[in-house]
Amino acid sequence: MGVAAAFEGQLALATYMIWLAAIFDFFDGFAARLLNVSSPIGGELDSLADMVTFGFLPSAMVFNMLQENELPFWVPYLAFVIAVFSALRLAKFNVDTRQTTSFIGLPTPANALFISAFPLILEYSGLPLEFISNPWFLIVCSFTLSFLLVAELPLFALKFKSFKWQDNKLKYIFLIASLVLIILLKFVAIPLIIILYILLSLFNRKD
Repeated sequence: MGVAAAFEGQLALATYMIWLAAIFDFFDGFAARLLNVSSPIGGELDSLADMVTFGFLPSAMVFNMLQENELPFWVPYLAFVIAVFSALRLAKFNVDTRQTTSFIGLPTPANALFISAFPLILEYSGLPLEFISNPWFLIVCSFTLSFLLVAELPLFALKFKSFKWQDNKLKYIFLIASLVLIILLKFVAIPLIIILYILLSLFNRKD
């Protein structure tokens, strides 16, 4: 549904589909651990769903936004670099034993959330952020995010073994700051939250 909406130019609907999928993606792992159920096929289906929702769908959204500009016919297809690197990111995650309690590279849901906010920012923010629809910005953003997907960049995961402040200080700081940003900036906050996530992870790495 989200992919069809993106190709039909209903980018706000496509955005909501990504957000809904991100919520389910967060809680399906939580539910699996709670119920103590897992299977190899479940893991493969999860990766396939992530590839479509958090890889192909954001590519389709950027493709549609690029098509709204007068560009050579091949330029909008550069958007699908996101899908290619999302697939590589997910494949690496499935075989990388280092990523059991944290991530190496930007997770595909975070990448998709970053991109999905663009249409709503342009339509509802009321702020002078028209540069977001600039084709050069979209292309640079697509390639930068694609690089971050597979970069050797350690990022913390929002997985709680306990709810003690001392054990989860960084996660609580991130969640509180994210809530404040959403209250103050609404849709504009989403890309800023992803940037904050990366910066906090880098800060934590220095520790």
